Amino acid sequence: MWGPVCLTEDNETDCVLCACTLSLVSYTVSYSCVVLVIFVTVLGNLLVVISVCHFKELHTPTNLLILSLALSDALVGGFVMPFHFVWLIESFWYFGMTACKLYSFFTFYIPTVSVYNVTLIAVDRYIALVDPLLYPTRVSLNSIITVIPLIWAVSFFYNITVLYCNGILTDLCQSCSGECISLGEVWCIIDFVVVFVFPCSTIIIIYIKIFAIVKKHTSAINSQKDERVPNKKDSAKSERKAAKVLCVLVGVFLICMIPCYITSFLSKNVSSQLFNNMLNYVLSLLYLNSSINPIIYALFYPWFKKSIKMIVTLRIFSSNSSLIKLKH
Repeated sequence: MWGPVCLTEDNETDCVLCACTLSLVSYTVSYSCVVLVIFVTVLGNLLVVISVCHFKELHTPTNLLILSLALSDALVGGFVMPFHFVWLIESFWYFGMTACKLYSFFTFYIPTVSVYNVTLIAVDRYIALVDPLLYPTRVSLNSIITVIPLIWAVSFFYNITVLYCNGILTDLCQSCSGECISLGEVWCIIDFVVVFVFPCSTIIIIYIKIFAIVKKHTSAINSQKDERVPNKKDSAKSERKAAKVLCVLVGVFLICMIPCYITSFLSKNVSSQLFNNMLNYVLSLLYLNSSINPIIYALFYPWFKKSIKMIVTLRIFSSNSSLIKLKH
């Protein structure tokens, strides 16, 4: 639904002159920030991927969903951010049409994968709270291992179809040279519903229910006076903590994503250069979410801090390191 910001013919002609007027200090600061953001994004998310893959204790359905989200975030850092931020700084596309088409594809594909990963995380937490006894049978490792590749594959073919049907993957589209990436009216509505309205409304409704359930569980446990109360309180505390951590993750994701979709929708339906100019900046906010997620993991998950320490000190190469307990 979105794409690179539209450059006018004047922008294309004068872009080199504009670039030359930028001071060396501005260039240095801008590119230093870009390199830092890309480094944090790629390294942070790769650490998540390595941690979940290596340590057997972390082989849980929820963590596999986090792994899938981290993988999509790492792809943003490696294949989207470099092109996006250079283009944003230079106001000119230096990378050729092949790279332009790949960039255009990833700007559609990765957010689709990410939003459905986050949706699955919300569904996973909801099932765990509603039916904890049957959770291991309803949400097994095998089912998650099946669902995750399915999400990636369906998102891939969906976005290929969208871009091809709108001429974005053909030579007719010169999106990085000056034309907007623009979907037809029907495709615009379809994409808006598929990638924004449906998953986001699902996420919001589920998390409202999750906190209602947690509050109900907490009240019920506090009102009981039998000998099992301490254990139940510990269980409720664990549930609340898991819900809060993932709520932070989902909340930050929605904060970063919603402005992008609203701006994209308005730029399509309102004739204003303002929204077109804003689009690249709200895209930057969406991509920065991929940098924030590893920081959230590090702040709220003790196991992630321990795994980072083991990776940095190369202890993961020791025998039986995959059996080490990180949650105790």
